[in-house]
Amino acid sequence: MFIQTEATPNPATLKFLPGKVVLEDGTADFRDAEGAAAASPLAGRLFEVPGVTGVFFGYDFVTVTKDGPDWQHLKPAILGAIMEHFMSGQPILAGHDTREADALGEEFYDKEDEEIVLTIKELLDTRVRPAVAQDGGDITFRGYENGTVFLHMKGACAGCPSSTATLKHGIQNLLRHFVPEVQQVEQMV
Repeated sequence: MFIQTEATPNPATLKFLPGKVVLEDGTADFRDAEGAAAASPLAGRLFEVPGVTGVFFGYDFVTVTKDGPDWQHLKPAILGAIMEHFMSGQPILAGHDTREADALGEEFYDKEDEEIVLTIKELLDTRVRPAVAQDGGDITFRGYENGTVFLHMKGACAGCPSSTATLKHGIQNLLRHFVPEVQQVEQMV
């Protein structure tokens, strides 16, 4: 098994491409070892590597965020954990499905804004999320209120130094162009 790696705009996050489907649909984001071990055998293994602080699964990639030593020291252990997992045949997620139904709760918006929200979601799904996935992350719609779109950044996007620029200059400008009612975009943590 050959696993490729790619740098992301976030220097603390590296994207691993195992050459196999990781999650058939949706994404999964893990920010602590306890939650990871209970929900995913692979995420649990990755959090056993000292210095790993986040794990994110996309369709065909795994992104890992670190706080410790440089990648030169962590990368071999992470590659080994990913390879061992895929060789074991264990599922990526254990039992319950943690994708998208995370602790952030339900989406919020007024029913009278439903047409605007559908347009925003369509733009995010077709123009924003594919580009962000290339960088090892994901952005999901959380809500819309008084001209403000609330988004949640996951994977390599969470904590990325350029995430504010991505939100304010990229996504905000795109949404304003196609949806005049949008005034600003804010990140929800």
